[in-house]
Amino acid sequence: MRIAIASDHRGFHLKEKLCALLKTKGHEVMDEGPQAAESVDYPDFAALVARRIGDNSADRGILICGTGIGMAVTANKFPGVRAAQCTDDVTAEISRRHNDLNVLCLSADMLSPRSVERMVGLWLKTEFEGGRHSRRIEKIREIEEKLHSQEDSAVS
Repeated sequence: MRIAIASDHRGFHLKEKLCALLKTKGHEVMDEGPQAAESVDYPDFAALVARRIGDNSADRGILICGTGIGMAVTANKFPGVRAAQCTDDVTAEISRRHNDLNVLCLSADMLSPRSVERMVGLWLKTEFEGGRHSRRIEKIREIEEKLHSQEDSAVS
């Protein structure tokens, strides 16, 4: 699987550990930064991963900041991205099974590295359930398309 991953300064060390772990599991990892633990702005890095999802150069994305909230807010501004902050195994699994989540947002401050590794593993192996959930994901796509076409016509 092609996985784009990024963090802010607070999530830097956890990102580094996850990159190494994902590579040992055979995934293609696209480290979108940062490359050091100096202070950075999370929207810049969330945008890099979200663009990878939007242009299909990555299958999934992982974003890490202090809480995971800011990363999720930013990533969800991009068409085709379904991002959420997950806090435990249940939310990680359900986010895939019911919402076909393609960007997992994690807290570097409130989760242990062991629980993050477990959540990421579960999130990566969980398949989208489809069925009634497909109808709902399609409605999300339709909303995105309407908003995007409104933006395009406002610019014209």
